[in-house]
Amino acid sequence: MSFEIISPFLRPIQPLLESESISEIMINPDSSIWIEESGQIQRLPDIRFDDGALQTGLEVIANRFGKKLDANSPILNLRLPDGSRMAAMIPPLVNPGPVVTIRKFTSRNFGIEDLIHRQMITEDQSQQLISSVRRGDNILIAGGTGTGKTTLLNVLADFIPANERILIIEDTAELHIRKPHVISAEAQLDTHKSAITFDDLLRSVLRHRPDRILVGEVRGKEARTLLDAMNTGHRGTLATIHASSADEAIRRLGTLAVRGDTSGDAKGIVDEVKRCLDLVVHIERVEGKRFVREVQVVDK
Repeated sequence: MSFEIISPFLRPIQPLLESESISEIMINPDSSIWIEESGQIQRLPDIRFDDGALQTGLEVIANRFGKKLDANSPILNLRLPDGSRMAAMIPPLVNPGPVVTIRKFTSRNFGIEDLIHRQMITEDQSQQLISSVRRGDNILIAGGTGTGKTTLLNVLADFIPANERILIIEDTAELHIRKPHVISAEAQLDTHKSAITFDDLLRSVLRHRPDRILVGEVRGKEARTLLDAMNTGHRGTLATIHASSADEAIRRLGTLAVRGDTSGDAKGIVDEVKRCLDLVVHIERVEGKRFVREVQVVDK
């Protein structure tokens, strides 16, 4: 299985890696181990690593994936072969030990009916979003960490016409798009080679004739490049962003775009954001339950 490549170096948590019901594994700097299972977070006090074993294992894992992890490069983000994500930080950024989060994406094979069954989305909301994707609307999916933004984007991408060329941009690859014409690109910020930023990647992707652009998460000055792409006819964009409401998502996308356009004014760029976007979907998580709070049609 895919976790065999890392499990020898993370032996104390191997049963957690193999479990199909655990969606997230969290190891804190104090060596405590936590999991998320069925939407609930709990501590596992009986599982521990020997002193120094976790950091040594992480350094070996980083090397296996062509990445660097040491005191000079103390941040690690990588995608495992099955699409799960590992994020880690080591001292001196955190103390006394490393922090590790493994998100296993147990929902990566969900379809729209699975989301309806789990009450993440209503039937009416699903039909609205399906129609929007099919006609090529630009959709921004907003929410906090762990609300299901990536899951919803994956599911909505199922309704992109099969003949369209889809280009995916992520900092750590998480999306699993079930279409025949897909190119996935991943930013390279913590490898042994030259850094390729999110914005570098987006500018490059635009030269490869995309019918659709999917952005794993907008978080920096690449927002300016993304707005330019949508302004010049790249329809059907799907992107996610951290924000606490649909209105806040629009403001945040504008704020990020300003960082990449020092000549622009904040209000003018927010107006531009509204012209580019068609829908903003806001997802919340309350007591372990994820659900679409609102689907906002953007007022032009």
